[in-house]
Amino acid sequence: MADNVSFKTSMHFTYGEPSPMGPGIVRLVANNPSPFTFKGTNTYLVGMTSLAVIDPGPDDQTHIDNILKYAAGRPITHILITHAHRDHVDGCARLAAATGAVTCGYGRTGGAPDVPSASPSGKSFVNYDFEPQNKVRGGDVIAGEDWALECLFTPGHAPDHLCFALKGRRVVFSGDHVMAWNTSVIAPPEGSMADYLHSLQLLMDRSDQVFLPGHGGRIEEPQRTVKAYLLHRRWREQAVLAAIRDGTNTVNAIVPEVYPNISGPLSIAAALSVQAHVEHLIARGVLASAPATMSWDHPLSLA
Repeated sequence: MADNVSFKTSMHFTYGEPSPMGPGIVRLVANNPSPFTFKGTNTYLVGMTSLAVIDPGPDDQTHIDNILKYAAGRPITHILITHAHRDHVDGCARLAAATGAVTCGYGRTGGAPDVPSASPSGKSFVNYDFEPQNKVRGGDVIAGEDWALECLFTPGHAPDHLCFALKGRRVVFSGDHVMAWNTSVIAPPEGSMADYLHSLQLLMDRSDQVFLPGHGGRIEEPQRTVKAYLLHRRWREQAVLAAIRDGTNTVNAIVPEVYPNISGPLSIAAALSVQAHVEHLIARGVLASAPATMSWDHPLSLA
């Protein structure tokens, strides 16, 4: 099986300036680029009369000021959070204080795991204290004067991840679940490969025209992209299995086999992705069970 996934890394924008994404939709990009956030976190403002803000971004007063500048006096009534990763949610408190908007999200379940803070599952990346005023679930609809957004529960990248479908428009704000510039990081215990694949299938079964992701540019053929990412993950799984069959039987040893071009801070994310595949294979009975505290040097074997 070949890995034929391709990524769209072109993106036209200027920090601090709104980019129209369609009638009643604009994007502002936060100035927080990194290997994990690409050019920065996308904040979307939805509506014409009253506004919803989707993902206010990091705790950056300049970015919040830009959101308020574009609102131009129109009330921001709702702040919607795709998931409680800091690059998406940490600006929420500032924006809510400035506007009185109701915060809406799935909400975290459970406390912070016992992992290093700098891990993609650690406190440097995840705001475990975030509590939305309005806890929403899949199928719920949040509405303003001239917009309505349906919540799609899409765990996998994060256990609280939501996408938001703009009613009547076939537009989905896909957060970090589906992006054009790269696949989503699945980093246990924050991420679950089984949940991620199930959530991809949920979007695959829809008939949307465009995805507006949390990072990077718009996705014009969303179902085609979702299908490619499902095949990509299947290819990764087969590559992990092939490595184990050939005797490369620890997570640390598998990473350079499956991710030969990864280095720097993304190496940890790659190892966690391999771990996520391993956990999924164990849960399905393909690999033998491993200790609950499996290290990346623990030998793996077929069931």
